[in-house]
Amino acid sequence: MAETNTLPLTAKTLVFDTTSQTLHLHDSLPVPIPNPAKNDHLIHVKTTALCARELEWPALYPVAIFLENPEKRVTPGYDLAGTVITAPQASPFNPGDEIYARTLPSRPGNCREYTIARTEEMALKPQKLDWVKAATVPLSALTAWQALFDHAGVKGFDDPNAGKIKVLVVAAAGGVGVWVVQLARMAGLEVVAQVGSAKNEKFVKGLGASKTVNYKTESLKQWAEREGPVDIVFDLLGGKTLEDAWFCVKDRGALISIVEPPEERRPEVLKNKAVKNEFFIMKPNGQQLAVISKFLDEGKFEAVVDSVWDLEDYEGAFERLNGGHANGKVVIKVAK
Repeated sequence: MAETNTLPLTAKTLVFDTTSQTLHLHDSLPVPIPNPAKNDHLIHVKTTALCARELEWPALYPVAIFLENPEKRVTPGYDLAGTVITAPQASPFNPGDEIYARTLPSRPGNCREYTIARTEEMALKPQKLDWVKAATVPLSALTAWQALFDHAGVKGFDDPNAGKIKVLVVAAAGGVGVWVVQLARMAGLEVVAQVGSAKNEKFVKGLGASKTVNYKTESLKQWAEREGPVDIVFDLLGGKTLEDAWFCVKDRGALISIVEPPEERRPEVLKNKAVKNEFFIMKPNGQQLAVISKFLDEGKFEAVVDSVWDLEDYEGAFERLNGGHANGKVVIKVAK
């Protein structure tokens, strides 16, 4: 483990007050202390990226969020790009390594100058990505990867039936959507992307979508009546959109949501429709992230940045995030 006697004792840290529902930037909260027995690494944070609705998680999932956070200090930003400061003895990562990760939300997040990441969460940062672009990748890319290959049943990038599979991606221009589009395209699937503007139509077609549906001019149900159902639907919005998504998926197809259980939004008229439907929460996975790093360095994927904010401008970052119209990820620069 590297020497820590030159490290500051305190650091800037963004904290979400769950009582007042407000964010506050503290100048001198303690630097976290890594536990080598838990594969903890101390990381100097360069950038983090925000996730939609993450400030709602403490109220929605208090047991999970505070599982390893006895102080119940909520720091947002669970994507991470930074430099290893200290590493446990058996770690494959060394002090000075440039890494990125999706860290578990059961611990404080990464809107702070120093944070903790664990071996199983981490991968080396793609060499071709700068700190800003690197922060956009882990959560979104891993969610898309696991949705496609772990839950929807797509058999990797060598599926002989891939060309016969048609997928619909809801909210395709958002942080996760852009990765579902790119991964599905690379796997050889036909991709239909739901968007809300001509600008976003051009954007997602540039990522690999062959067709689009504009939610401002027709609902998913109307689109399915006109175009016919698809093999897989990826829901990234929930609510009425998820309800309509049931009309878009074929019998014996798959409906995958990262927002809420699809079964709870099944229309009564489709109560007997045989569809594999799943809700899942992505899991940090450094091994999968390392494969994604390889593809990024080969230029096969694009990391999509919506906007970049300094840590001191956190209010603007969250306003942009919560506005619902971000294309790609909202990034916060932590290190100057």
